[in-house]
Parts: sequence; structure tokens; C-alpha cells
Amino acid sequence: MPTDPLSFLAEELDDLKKKNLFRKLKVLETEQKATSTIDGRQVVNLSSNNYLGLTTHPRLREAAIEATRKYGVGSAAVRTIIGTMSIHEELETKLARFKGTEAALVFQSGFTTNVAVCQSLMSAEQDLLVSDELNHASIIDGARLAKSPRKIYPHKDMAALKRILEEGKGARRTLIVTDGVFSMDGDIAPLPDIVDLAEKFGAIVMVDDAHASGVLGENGRGSVSHWKLEGRVPIQIGTLSKAIASIGGYVAGTRLLREYLVHKARPFLFSSSHPPSVSATCIAAIDVLLTEPELLRRMWDNARYFKEGLARLGFNTGASETPITPVIAGETSKAMRLSDRLFEEGVFAQGIGFPTVAEGRARVRTIVTAAHTRAELDFALDKFAKVGRELELLR
Repeated sequence: MPTDPLSFLAEELDDLKKKNLFRKLKVLETEQKATSTIDGRQVVNLSSNNYLGLTTHPRLREAAIEATRKYGVGSAAVRTIIGTMSIHEELETKLARFKGTEAALVFQSGFTTNVAVCQSLMSAEQDLLVSDELNHASIIDGARLAKSPRKIYPHKDMAALKRILEEGKGARRTLIVTDGVFSMDGDIAPLPDIVDLAEKFGAIVMVDDAHASGVLGENGRGSVSHWKLEGRVPIQIGTLSKAIASIGGYVAGTRLLREYLVHKARPFLFSSSHPPSVSATCIAAIDVLLTEPELLRRMWDNARYFKEGLARLGFNTGASETPITPVIAGETSKAMRLSDRLFEEGVFAQGIGFPTVAEGRARVRTIVTAAHTRAELDFALDKFAKVGRELELLR
């Protein structure tokens, strides 16, 4: 009987269980809505990236159906062979106009977009990639796949960033990469300071607006619009899977950047293009952003209301400035217990522990959307109060 070469997996999983890091996948059994059925239980959903409630918007539904009727269910090819359809280019033109750039290029996901740009631009050992320590995992992996050395600066520490840039003056090209909104803490990058330093040292700035798209700026245009830095940030990354409520990622910048990535970005070159229904959904979502600004206002009103409620109860919500609001419990085991008990009480807020966040900073991460009602938010706050006292997170 041959030995199982994958037997080590059981030991690895047992180790996760001992550290209380093993989690079964939650199964969503209904539409992605403010109140959803998850694992057979109806709960207030505070873990969705559906910031504006667009997953069920009638304009997006109809756009997807109509595109399927017109173009079929898929392209069955990569973009560089015969997988570029007219609807793909229509979406990219619309994204570029929305972001105020010359061009845009869509990728299969936000993750692959970050990997593609970092890997493609940082192509030599003479280059330098500089990254915030709390940047998303896709940026970390993109930096690892790049041929350039990488330097990490402490979170939002501009003095440290300046020192790295001074020390790296001899680099052929330097790329500074930052999240626009940091996904675990919900704080906003000091983009004006980053841009000022980049211009002083001749560096390129790349901002990942995964959690800023549809959230910050005029009509949800993102960090560059929020800070009024139009024309000063060469590379803007966005996702189509969060506020846009579909799937995919994109890079917005110059026409030269787009053409370069078409020829050099491996995730673009070797992955099939999106189904037409996805592109149509995204086009409709941008139209909604432009014509229904009340959705952004409602999202921000709800976020402020919920944050104020958590603060009154006495929870530690860290440095959050956006609808992402962590409730910091400390130890991973306590955060996971908080998440589990909330779920039992009718609230879904996913627990997050080390190594996703630093040890001692485990939390449940909540995201409030435009679709939540005040009754749903009040219900959630009541359950946070009950469980928080039970677990001695509150006095």
C-alpha cells in the first residue's frame, strides 16, 4: 500500500484547528442582501462588499440578461486571440471616462490586476517596488513575482517612505503601491503626501481602490477624486466585484500603459475574457453610480449611524474612516467566539485573526451598506451589546 504523499495536510489542518483558525465556508442560500439566509439561518449580513446594494439592482439584472441573449454566455478565448468582444471595449471606454484617464484595461479579478501590474512594470533587478505594510495580499504576491527588490514601509509612515525613496535614488524606476482604503482597518491612505513624495523623487504611484471604488470621491470615483489629485496618480486599480457587484478588476491610466499591459501582463495574456453578461452588468453599475448618487449618501449615513452606535457601546473600532468598521477583540479565539455568537443571535460578521491581521488585533470586520435599514442596524447593535457583555468585551 503506497504512502499518501498528501498526509501532511491533515497535520496542517489540525494545527489550524488548535489555533482556532480553521473555519468552514459559510454558504449563502439567497441573494446577497442586507438580510440573507446563510447556512439555513436568516441573519443581518455585515460581511458583504455589496456597498451600494447593486447585486439586486433591476438595471444590472436586465443588462446581464440582455447581454446573454445578444452575445451568448461566454467568449471562449483569451483577449489577444478572439476573446475581445465589443462589449469589453465598451466597458473599458466607460471606465476610463469614469476615472478621468486616457484608457482602462479589465482583468479577471482585482487580485490578478495587482499581480499583473506589479509583475509587468517591476521587471528588472534595477527597479524598486515600495509598499505599505498593510497592503492587500494581491499586492504582496505581485511584489513577490516581480523581478525587482521590494521595500516595505510601516503603515502610512511618510517619514519612513521618504527614507526609502532617498536610499533608492539609483533605481531604474520606482513604484510606490498603496491601498486607497485598507481592507482590514477601513482607514484611508494619505495619498496627497504619497504623491508629493513620488513627484519629488520621480517615482510612479499606484493606488489600489478596491474598497474605495463606489465609496470615495465624486459618484464613487475613488481615492484620486476624493483627494482631488486628478492627473497626478499614473496608475489607478479598481475592482468590479465589490461596490460594482459583479466580478473583475481594472487598471486605469494612459493609453501607453494599457498597450504595454496588453503585451506584457501574463494574467491578461493567458486568461479567458469575461462573459458578456459580466461586462454589461459593470456598464450598468457605472450608469447607476452616475445617476443615483443617493445610494452613496445612504451608505455613508448608515456607516456613520452604525459607527456611532458601536462607539456608544464602548467597542474598539480602531482607525476606521469608511464603511469598513472592525470590532477589535484582541485574541483570535475571542474574535472567533464573538463572530460565532453573533451568528447564533442573527448577525453575520466574519471573524478575522492572525496572520491576516497582527497578533492581538483579531476582530470581526463589519461592512455597512446602502441596503441596510435602520431596523437592521439597530438589531445588529443590540446583538453586539448582548454578546459583547457576555464575552467581557464591554463593561
